[in-house]
Amino acid sequence: QAQLVESGGGLVQAGGSVTLSCIVTGRAFNAMGWSRQAPGKERENVAAISTTGKTTYYADSVKGRFTISRDNAKKTVYLQMNSLKPEDTAVYYCAARESHLPTITGTYDAWGQGTQVTVSS
Repeated sequence: QAQLVESGGGLVQAGGSVTLSCIVTGRAFNAMGWSRQAPGKERENVAAISTTGKTTYYADSVKGRFTISRDNAKKTVYLQMNSLKPEDTAVYYCAARESHLPTITGTYDAWGQGTQVTVSS
């Protein structure tokens, strides 16, 4: 059975940077993404990447600050987060889908367990 395992979260000061990683074990997926959920808020998709890595999408809230990438040989997806703000504090989830098409607004087929990112002011 496929598993998505995130790592790299933690506590960081505002303006700092963090890189999250997601390793996929078991079956392979195609398009991947990252979403986040802050306390009391709905889950928000923040970044998505196509199977080849050539196409990426970002939510307006993170555009220009976050970068999604993938290494298919390592079955790993990354989320580089720069210029972090306190409002970026959330549990970040790795997501995968059968489709090759990345999406910010669509649905995903599998999720990781999440990793906490806390940005202090």
